[in-house]
Amino acid sequence: LHDGEVHRLITYIFVYEDLISLTCGAIIIWYFAGSFEKNVGTVKHCILTATFSVLSALLYLFLEPLVSRLLEVGDAKGFMPVAFATLGVSTTRSRMKRTLVFGCKVPVVLVPWFGLCIAWFVPHSSLLGNLCGLLVGEAYGLGYCFCLDFPESVGSKLDQVFPFTLLKRVPGLKYIPASLAERRASENS
Repeated sequence: LHDGEVHRLITYIFVYEDLISLTCGAIIIWYFAGSFEKNVGTVKHCILTATFSVLSALLYLFLEPLVSRLLEVGDAKGFMPVAFATLGVSTTRSRMKRTLVFGCKVPVVLVPWFGLCIAWFVPHSSLLGNLCGLLVGEAYGLGYCFCLDFPESVGSKLDQVFPFTLLKRVPGLKYIPASLAERRASENS
């Protein structure tokens, strides 16, 4: 930010060091972001992806000087911080109380923390970046970022404007409508 590189608050999610980290990022995007998009719609997913990216980066920039005194901190790269944010939202707002992890029943709210431990072993993954993403997602899921929520009617109106009208026309891309009624109708058909 000191150098005026504000664009890096969002573009870091597209940076990967090697094929292994790119593959891990693609799997995470496909699994976590895909299920999150099904729940909120494409419009809200796109807006929240950008928002989670920026908020995670800002939190990372705030915590990095403090944490770097104790540990070696890697740069935040790839989609994993945003994926942890979406996972944090999903588990915080989940109606399920318990789920299976490696054959053991655990509280659903602990699942992202187990994932954070596993992500520590992903090459070129930033533990602090992932933690920041998880904290942002948990805060949003608990309602502390209520200003980021917008009514379904606004999402439906955004469905009708560029670039979302263009996304609807891309062959092979599944567009999820913002309206809950439209999402349910498309699931049933």
